[in-house]
Amino acid sequence: MSVTPFWEAKSLESMSDAEWESLCDGCGQCCLHKLVNEDTADVFYTRVACRLLDAETGRCTRYAERLALVEDCLDVRHMTRHELAWMPLSCAYRRLAEGKALPAWHPLITGDPASVVSAGMSVMGKTVSEDTVGVDDLEEHIIEWVDT
Repeated sequence: MSVTPFWEAKSLESMSDAEWESLCDGCGQCCLHKLVNEDTADVFYTRVACRLLDAETGRCTRYAERLALVEDCLDVRHMTRHELAWMPLSCAYRRLAEGKALPAWHPLITGDPASVVSAGMSVMGKTVSEDTVGVDDLEEHIIEWVDT
């Protein structure tokens, strides 16, 4: 007997906190500073990361406290479908909100938390801290991520 995975059977709004948290693949892309073109609404990611992101692991060093410590930290659980469009194209929350499947490399599919790194989707080793880059210099750090 086949059991439908919770992410295919439930809406984002009806997921438990544990289910919701498990959707995060841990890529760290949402921790990167973004620039938005006011004319086109296009979102551009930079390699400049939140000060709480550990550049070597690509993970938040204070995840449980991040919303209290970082004023503009994204609270994905409370984002509207429109706001989810600011998330990376590979983000499970964004993909599910858009009616798409999880990517084949997602840890819920592979059973391996390291699959996000193997797929090249993690920010691990690819960032600089916001403490070292001025806000006026963000454009110099724009990067493109592979859409999977």
